[in-house]
Formats: sequence, C-alpha cells, structure tokens
Amino acid sequence: MRITGISTHVVGTPWRNLTYVQVHTDEGITGVGETRMLGHTDALLGYLREAEVNHVRGSDPFAVEDLVRRMKYGDFGRAGEIVMSGIAVVEMACWDIKGKALGVPVWQLLGGKVTDRVKAYANGWYTTERTPEAYHKAARGVVERGYRALKIDPFGNGHFELDHERSRYAISLVEAVRDAIGPDAELMVEMHGRFSPATAVRLAHDLAPFRPAWLEEPVPPENLKALKKVADKVDMPIATGERIHDRIEFRELFENQAADVLQPDVGHIGGIWETRKLAATAETHYMTVAPHNVGGPVLTAASLQVGFTTPNFKILEHFNDFADAEIKKVVKGAPRVDPETGCFHLSDAPGLGVELDVDAAAEFPQQQARFDLWSEGWERRRPRETG
Repeated sequence: MRITGISTHVVGTPWRNLTYVQVHTDEGITGVGETRMLGHTDALLGYLREAEVNHVRGSDPFAVEDLVRRMKYGDFGRAGEIVMSGIAVVEMACWDIKGKALGVPVWQLLGGKVTDRVKAYANGWYTTERTPEAYHKAARGVVERGYRALKIDPFGNGHFELDHERSRYAISLVEAVRDAIGPDAELMVEMHGRFSPATAVRLAHDLAPFRPAWLEEPVPPENLKALKKVADKVDMPIATGERIHDRIEFRELFENQAADVLQPDVGHIGGIWETRKLAATAETHYMTVAPHNVGGPVLTAASLQVGFTTPNFKILEHFNDFADAEIKKVVKGAPRVDPETGCFHLSDAPGLGVELDVDAAAEFPQQQARFDLWSEGWERRRPRETG
C-alpha cells in the first residue's frame, strides 16, 4: 500500500479554524487527521503542500515511524509548531489507515487497552457574562450534562500582575463555580501563562480553599525555572505542556520536576505515537498525562487512542459540547461523553472510529478566526469585527 496524496479541509468558526487532512492510498483506504491552529492555518496548509511532494506521496502508511522521522528531520530546519502539527495530522491519518486495513481500532495497535473509559473535563462552557451568578448557572449546566470535571480561566485579561480588586473578583468566580458543582467534581484552574511567579503563587494560595485539581500554565512557558519557582511554593498539582511541540523539549521539564501533569497536544506534537512515547517517559517520572484538546471530533478520537492504552493517562479535555457544538456533525462517529459516567467509553470501530463528512465540512468555510487571550471579553469567544 502506498500514499497517493492528501487533501485538506478547513472547518471555520469566528474564533478557531479546524484543519482536517485526508490521506489517500492506492488501495482505496482513506485516513483522517485533525489539528487546530491559532492564526497559522494558511501556514500549515502551505507546509502540507510542500510536505506532500517532499515526504508523503509514495510513502507506506504502515511505516509511521519512518514517515515521521523523515518529515521532522528531512528538511533540516528545526521543526516548530507548524511542522509538528503537519506531521501530526498526517501521522494520525496513517494510524487510521492502518487500523482500517487490519480491521482493528488504533488502540489495539498501540499495545491494547488498559482501561475501558477515559474521564472527560469540559472547557468552553463559560461563554457567558463574566459574573458569579452567570458562571454558577453555566457550571450547573455542565454537571447536569454528566461531567464530573471542568476547567476555568477566571482572570480576565490579566498579564504578569493582577491588582487586589481584580484578584478578588476572579476568586469570586471560582467560588461560585465550586458552589455550583459541589465538593466532589474536579475543578481545573487555567492561567494561560499569564503571570509572574510571585503573582501566580499569591493567586494559588487564594485558590486553595476551592481545591483546584491542578494549576495550569501559571507562568509563560518559555522559562521552566520560573515554573519550578511556582511549583516549589504551592501545594497543588502543576500542569503544563500544550505549547511544547517537540517530545524532546520536555526533557528539561522532566529534569527539574516542575510539573505533575503533562498536557501535550496530539495535534501539535507530531501525533499519536509521539504522544504515547512522551507518556511512557512521564510514567518513569511519576507524572500523569492529560492532553490539551481544543480540536474537534477527529482530534478527540486520536487523543482517546492514547488514553485507552496509557496507564498514567489522567483525563481528556473536551470543548465540543459547548463551544461550536454544531461542528460535531462534520464527523460521523464523533466521540461522546456518557452522561451517566462523565467518561468517553472504549470503541471497537476500526482505525480512529470516525469518518469526515466532506459535504458537512463545506458548510463551515475557513474564517479569519481570531482568539486573543489578552483582550477584554476573550472568554466569550466572540471576536470583535476588524475593519
């Protein structure tokens, strides 16, 4: 079997574009992959056009390791977010092809299942007024849908510092959410790399009574010594990793033990097998893995293949019940959260278990998507019109 070419389909919303890639073969089997780029969708499409000619066309889709190695190192330049995302969408499509050809789910090819379910946590649910009352109501809606975990960034457009008044207001939002979901649901607190170590530590102490399941990206991701400074001073798990796009670049994080939960994005770190390799290294350092997942149903399905086979897999992020829920129809067989358990359950469908509906995808054309975490009202995910 050989790859004959790839085709790309961009599903657009005002705040995010989802890029779907179909990999076609000479035996008529097609695989699909997905990633979500912020502001770089056209750059990704350009890279994929070149990579198709230079690396992908004519390759054996079963030889995943070799194809990833050639795409990563064959152009000599250091691979960053765009290249690793391009590798990821092709790589997960190859796993999809392999599973379909053999008639087995991808998780079976990764060593078999270690669990029948993966817990989900909700994100994108707080696209409402930024008040304790509105957040309380929205959070209640999340748990009523069966979720046992959810995440929130309550800090507005804070950057480096957050004054006393805004700090108290942010804490009041968390207090309202904890009251709404009760003592047993997990509450993840996101900081989006906003703060200096001193500010992050101060806010973490204020948050402690509400028992966050983790504190995510408390400082910008470039300086891991700053992250360790926070980790050494707070009594809650630290999560990070969504903006690290190469498995090798996690080495320093392992060495300084600055995090407890790793959050690679399967769609940015080179795909399913690269994520599984990272998870194995994390296991040797007693760290858990909870992939960043702001994509649609295909990226969710790919992340779940890792989850069902990984002993130290903690939980999976899920946007698609809340933000842009209508785009779920672009994929047949989209993973769903069981309201009885708050989990994704194991599927025996071959490959990734999903199929892209190209006609449905065409109903959501690419947009000039804009998502600025430093702007007022970013959490509502309704970008202002630009002239």
